[in-house]
Amino acid sequence: MYSRSSEPVRFERDCDAVLVPQGEAVSLPAGSIGYITQALGGSYTVFVEGNLFRIAGRDADAIGKEPAQALELPPGASDDDVEQIVWKQLRTCFDPEIPINVVDLGLVYEAVIHTRDDGRRDVEVKMTLTAPGCGMGDILIDDVRSKLELIPTVAEADVELVFDPPWNRTMMSEAARLETGML
Repeated sequence: MYSRSSEPVRFERDCDAVLVPQGEAVSLPAGSIGYITQALGGSYTVFVEGNLFRIAGRDADAIGKEPAQALELPPGASDDDVEQIVWKQLRTCFDPEIPINVVDLGLVYEAVIHTRDDGRRDVEVKMTLTAPGCGMGDILIDDVRSKLELIPTVAEADVELVFDPPWNRTMMSEAARLETGML
C-alpha cells in the first residue's frame, strides 16, 4: 500500500505515535485532525499541527484504517521459512519521508537467524543509514525491530546500526534508483 496523498484523518481514540524525525514517543489525543502523507508497509506518516508523526500498523484503527494482519508461519516452520518472512517484513520498513523500503534502499547489510534451545529464534540485523547524521535512525531501527518481533517464533530482534561499509547509491536496487532518479 502506498499513498502520497493528503488524505484527511481524525483520530478516533488516543494514539501512540513517534515524532518524525526526532523519534520521540508521544500520544496524539482523540479528536486530533491531520493528513496522511505516506502509507507504506502498514505504517502511516501523518501531518498534525505542523509536525509529522509515525503511526504503527497496530494503531491504524485510530485513524480509521484496518490494523495490520497477524503474521503466520506453517507448523514446524524451518529457519529458511523464517528467513523468508524476515526479509518480507524488512521490505515493509520505510523511512517516513522516502517511499522506498530499507531493503531496496540497500540499508540492510545482514539478517541472521539463531535458533534457541526452546525452538524460538533470535534475529540479528546489521543495517545502515543513507547518511551518518540521518535523523531517521532511531525510527527505522525501532520499526525494523518491532516488525521482526511480530513474526511467530521470533523471541528477539537485535538491530545494530553500522556505518562500514558506508552506504552509497550503488547499494540501492535498480528499481529504487529508477524511482529516485539516481540511475
